[in-house]
Amino acid sequence: MKGKNIKNPQLNVFRVPLVSIINMEHELVLLAGRIDWELVDRDFSVYYPEQGRPAVPVRKMVGSMLLKQMYNLGDETFVARWIENPYWQYFCGEIYFQYDEPYDPSDFVHFRKRIGEEGAQKILKLSISLFDSKEVHEKEVLIDTTVQEKNITFPTDSKLHKKIIEGCIKISEKENIKLRQRYTRIVKQLMIDQRFREHPKRQKKANAAARKLKTIAGRLVRDVERKLDDMDRLSYYDERLWLYLLVLGQRRDDKNKLYSFHAPEVKCISKGKEHKKYEFGNKSSFAITKKSGIVVGAMAFEENIYDGHAIEPQLEQVKDLLGQLPETALVDRGCKGRKNILGVNIKIPGSGIGKTAYQKARDRERFRRRASIEPIIGHLKQDHRMLRNYLKGVEGDMINTLLAGAAFNMMKMLRKIRESVISVLNELVEKLIWIYQIQLNYCKI
Repeated sequence: MKGKNIKNPQLNVFRVPLVSIINMEHELVLLAGRIDWELVDRDFSVYYPEQGRPAVPVRKMVGSMLLKQMYNLGDETFVARWIENPYWQYFCGEIYFQYDEPYDPSDFVHFRKRIGEEGAQKILKLSISLFDSKEVHEKEVLIDTTVQEKNITFPTDSKLHKKIIEGCIKISEKENIKLRQRYTRIVKQLMIDQRFREHPKRQKKANAAARKLKTIAGRLVRDVERKLDDMDRLSYYDERLWLYLLVLGQRRDDKNKLYSFHAPEVKCISKGKEHKKYEFGNKSSFAITKKSGIVVGAMAFEENIYDGHAIEPQLEQVKDLLGQLPETALVDRGCKGRKNILGVNIKIPGSGIGKTAYQKARDRERFRRRASIEPIIGHLKQDHRMLRNYLKGVEGDMINTLLAGAAFNMMKMLRKIRESVISVLNELVEKLIWIYQIQLNYCKI
């Protein structure tokens, strides 16, 4: 059941309202005033049933999701800091200063599962609606892709085989299965032999240890399968054992390999970076307005698709969010292929052969501006929780990408409000100085 937002609360004589202790000209207060919270409440009410225990109010959850992503905080960290910050409490719809945690951190997980990708896209649309129509509806947009790395260790065959051995031992302990051998001391020594495997004098020993680990892992998997004679128990571990067999059967040059047991959706993606040849996660795409730099599209892909094939779904999302398509999309050379998609002209940096000096200068200026999407993606990663994705599954990839775009827009609006407040204060100071100088000259006369 949806929680209720109190519009006209009855004031408590023994408690001081937040509006009496905070600066009402603070940027977060002004930002909260620009958001149509009643519209947010109506949009997200469809995700709640009509009966049941009342949930946390929608404004509190949506506001918390935005603040958490804006300030790059985890679920537990945000709940702990929320108690300390009266501006965050006001932004989330509180009337009085709160001394207790607003909810359990696991409520973030339940809320993300409740709204899904569709609800996260509504939050992105909410962040876009804060800007003027002229800033959002530009003729040209910038589109680029990046890799959103998953929270997994760097995968190697030895690590995966060791996890298979540990998983089989856990199954045997849980199901009271007596294994032929546990290999505890042997596995420990084999993992020590794996160290410094790139040294010429250690390669032969390390390779032999890796082969032995794989052999032991296969023995334990077959031993567990034989002794799980009950079909119900075997079906319970069917998916886990299938992943174990998949890892044992895959080879170096195979495609669609498994790199993690707790995140099997992870892909190995190479973007041509010199400092990081391979990244393990999913591919995400962003669309940003050319002049104002507002994120008007953000989406994650389950497969490692070609960058040029990501343009069409990205433009369709931009149309859903803005109601119209731009005239031109500027992309990099990694998107060679079609020059027109959904009626949008696709511009790629070229050699300039056959163009006049004016056309070359215009294209040079246009694609210099296209490069501005690169630092924006850097901010999305470093400042808004895209550097390492902690959310589970393919849906978690999509939600984290959408919320990162929304958080970037909210911070952009926050800086815009702060600059406008500073400019007003500067004008006021200049007027006071001017009045003081006039009075000083009058006294001299």
